[in-house]
Amino acid sequence: MKIIVPMAGRGSRLRPHSLTVPKPLIPVAGTPIVHRLVADIAGVLNTPIEEIAFILGDPAWFGDDVIESLKELAVSLGAKPTIYRQLDPKGTGHAIMCAEPSLSGPAVIAYADTLIRADFDLDKQADAVIWTKKVDNPEAYGVVNLNDKQEIVELVEKPQEFVSDQAVIGIYYFKEVGMLKKELQFVLDNNIINGGEYQINDGIKRMMDKG
Repeated sequence: MKIIVPMAGRGSRLRPHSLTVPKPLIPVAGTPIVHRLVADIAGVLNTPIEEIAFILGDPAWFGDDVIESLKELAVSLGAKPTIYRQLDPKGTGHAIMCAEPSLSGPAVIAYADTLIRADFDLDKQADAVIWTKKVDNPEAYGVVNLNDKQEIVELVEKPQEFVSDQAVIGIYYFKEVGMLKKELQFVLDNNIINGGEYQINDGIKRMMDKG
């Protein structure tokens, strides 16, 4: 099992708190958000973590001290730390593809600024799992539409008309993350852009279309 952690953004929506510290590194109860998130996820996976890959942004914001703390976090969880860079912020799908060498086998992708306690159960036999949360303002999020079996049948980014109140929180599991890599490569190769960026959701939609 691998954990892939995109954390290249600076968190402009959390200003002024993120003016001097990137959002994933802002401490909550004394512990940086990303440290708390990764440790929580590793704790509930109930399987050895082979590798934790961190995708960082501008070295001016994510310098050597940040890298060392992330490496120490991975090692403390028994995992190999790997560091990648997304120097040009082109979206969530592009960020994940910056970690292309690590995109194989079972993996959890968790956005480093996800403020949630990871207390979920994981069905490792599922091809993919997307965690969601009920929200009052779904138009501000990517949301999923579910069938009677709680299977995702539609994924919509910031819907203008009501589709669902189940918002994607930024944690995903893929039994074979190489399948996502293949579809995201198609997204990049064909310049499929939403909101001016390459989105992970477009790769996931292609996976869904193929069943």
